[in-house]
Amino acid sequence: MSHHVDLSRVLARDPRYSIHAYAFVFEALEFTKNLKKRARVRSRPQRKSTPESRHVNGRELCEGARQLALSHYGLLAMTVLNLWGIRSTSDIGEIVYNLIASGDLEKTPSDARADFDNVFDFETALRRDYVLALDDVA
Repeated sequence: MSHHVDLSRVLARDPRYSIHAYAFVFEALEFTKNLKKRARVRSRPQRKSTPESRHVNGRELCEGARQLALSHYGLLAMTVLNLWGIRSTSDIGEIVYNLIASGDLEKTPSDARADFDNVFDFETALRRDYVLALDDVA
């Protein structure tokens, strides 16, 4: 983890989420930033990246976390996230705001905890809408 390695105070203050949940949110944040960067490069290759353009809002982070979880865990994504305490997009928001409180993440004035509420339904987004890629099947 490239951020503060010692999250013991965060974990002690809010034991609902495992250390793996925090590591996943950090990874999802980088994954989402990279998705945004690639999309910007495709749409405007001549424009320079600004610090604000690397900002990820709650909806974007939740979507990035969904894509990352499906990429890593496939149909087990919901089960894995549940084991870590992540059962909804609101849980992702709780983790993010725990990390903001600890100084591990920053927020902009336009960010709100409610940005993470009800972004998508986990059952639908991580199971029912899952598509198995069968690219190399003969």
